[in-house]
Amino acid sequence: MSEQQYRIEHDTMGEVRVPAEALWRAQTQRAVENFPISGRGLERTQIRALGLLKGACAQVNKDLGLLAPEKADAIIAAAQEIADGKHDDQFPIDVFQTGSGTSSNMNANEVIASIAAQATPPVVVHPNDDVNMSQSSNDTFPTATHLAATEAAVRDLIPALEYLQQALSTKAKAWKTVVKSGRTHLMDAVPVTLGQEFGGYARQIEAGIERVRACLPRLGELPIGGTAVGTGLNAPTALARKLLRY
Repeated sequence: MSEQQYRIEHDTMGEVRVPAEALWRAQTQRAVENFPISGRGLERTQIRALGLLKGACAQVNKDLGLLAPEKADAIIAAAQEIADGKHDDQFPIDVFQTGSGTSSNMNANEVIASIAAQATPPVVVHPNDDVNMSQSSNDTFPTATHLAATEAAVRDLIPALEYLQQALSTKAKAWKTVVKSGRTHLMDAVPVTLGQEFGGYARQIEAGIERVRACLPRLGELPIGGTAVGTGLNAPTALARKLLRY
């Protein structure tokens, strides 16, 4: 890019060049430069979860009188655009980054602030003080991960496994009279039907579905409200409970 294709952003570390049309800001750009590891970004489901969570937090902060209505509404609208997939290209940070997800959390905060600033009428919101109000990367990012994993399991993984299990069961019935040699220790052993073999595969998938379903209640335990170290410092005590409404 030429110099005209960049803008200068500032943070506590000084100046940083950011692509002129990017919605992200200084902290996101520094993370892009710090973690050029795999070339893989966040999954769409995780970006969606971050958007949903940021919008819900803004709504609760508004309800509690902590965030001005015009700021909250601007954040909610911008966060919904992120959840809807309109700005996936604005999340450039490598998936291999800080363990807390601080960089991607700030990426979401900065993009939401920029969307709000470009709205009609524009609303100035601060990425940290407003968008990240009552939150920490240490509770926001894992909460988004839980939400994304739950959605992926319920909408994608379990239905796909159920389809596979049904297909294997169908073949097990169709091939119940087809006899073949069983194999043990890389050698022919006693007879078995092909249907019995595929019935075993079907049962393995069925057990896998049961294990995935058993994980869902634990994925439903959300860290949000714990803030930096799990004590809830700097977050209202009602935050987590009220978030469940949204």
